[in-house]
Amino acid sequence: MAKMEGFRIRNFRTLKDASLGRAWRRGGSPLSPLTAVVGKNGVGKSALFDAFGFLSDSLKFGVEKACSAGGRGGFRNILSLGEEGPLEFEVTYRENDRARPVVYELSVGLDESQRPRVLKERMSEVVEAPNSGEVRKRSFLLLENGEGEVWEGSRGGRHTDTEDGGPNPPAERERPRKPKKESGKAEAVKLDDTRTPGIEVLGSFRKHPRISAFRRFVRNWHLNRFTPDAARGRPRAVSHEHLNVRGDNLANVVRFMEREHPERLLSVVEKVAKKIPGTSRISTEETVDDRLLVRFDDKRFRQPFYAQQASDGTLRILFFLLLLEDPKPPPLLCVEAPENDVYHKLLESLAMEFRERSADTQVFVTTHQPDFVDGLNPDEVWILEKGPDGFSTARRASDDELVRHMVAEGLFLGGLWYSDYLDAR
Repeated sequence: MAKMEGFRIRNFRTLKDASLGRAWRRGGSPLSPLTAVVGKNGVGKSALFDAFGFLSDSLKFGVEKACSAGGRGGFRNILSLGEEGPLEFEVTYRENDRARPVVYELSVGLDESQRPRVLKERMSEVVEAPNSGEVRKRSFLLLENGEGEVWEGSRGGRHTDTEDGGPNPPAERERPRKPKKESGKAEAVKLDDTRTPGIEVLGSFRKHPRISAFRRFVRNWHLNRFTPDAARGRPRAVSHEHLNVRGDNLANVVRFMEREHPERLLSVVEKVAKKIPGTSRISTEETVDDRLLVRFDDKRFRQPFYAQQASDGTLRILFFLLLLEDPKPPPLLCVEAPENDVYHKLLESLAMEFRERSADTQVFVTTHQPDFVDGLNPDEVWILEKGPDGFSTARRASDDELVRHMVAEGLFLGGLWYSDYLDAR
């Protein structure tokens, strides 16, 4: 499965320069399959998820529209206070466990007419020098103002950095398998539109498999914006394979699971029943005007009830469990504040559900709830906090030796957070 190992953001809202996981030149350990981000209000948890969204939107709509999509308000509005730019993003990822790490860098600024455009773009493989063992980047895409070079195939490129990946000692560095022979043909590139990232254009060609794989990875991120009222709608009576980000096709996906994956729907019902006692069946019902309703059967009552009468918490739990049972899950799933409307004693088990699914899809969660964090370990938790300059940085809970030892002795991580052990000291 494709997995993000690190993410660095510069000049985006409160995140003037923040990184999670392994970042080029900064080192660090890769992100875990499940990552929870905690912190006080206003430290940038929503900004972090919006940075993911901005990158994904840039491929779908171009950087100019991405600056305004989702209520962002334009380039100047998302730029860190007092900064002139550019916006910079760096993603380190692997297509699978056997693949070399790939680093993607994107820089977005303004042109002469003050419209957002792509300034620079680079994709590189992290490779090991044959003799010295030194870790380097070999770039296979280099673009500046829409012009540059790209290397065909799955091998080949230009060494553009000689530094290692950061402060890790040699024993901890990645040792990618050495290929017997490097190949690949370079070609000149000149894009017609500098508002569309080069990977969106070049990734549509089979001769660029590394770019194509990363393009699919980013475009298919699921950035959850579920609202219970959206799930109470009455959509057309058709099947949908995947939930959308707002959840207004909840009934359509239940219909799809009924028809195509009844065993998965049964698993969802069993898990819902453990959290909401009495639930015996969840199904769909078609109305006379060709609309769908989500129907809940409760063994304590003769009559069913429908999504329109269900509580916000019931709908949220059903949405999350359906999302986690997706037969073809997204490569990256971002969920903001899953604890909203949910009884606090159910949160630790919900964290377990997210961890179980993270074997198939990488999961990012933001939360304010220690009960949710109780279900996690220190490697999975990152703390966002503001510095004296008003901008936020991120650190891993496991970087604190005291926290590691206290968890090893049996204390719950959420309890340590509640007691301020995860706050800056």
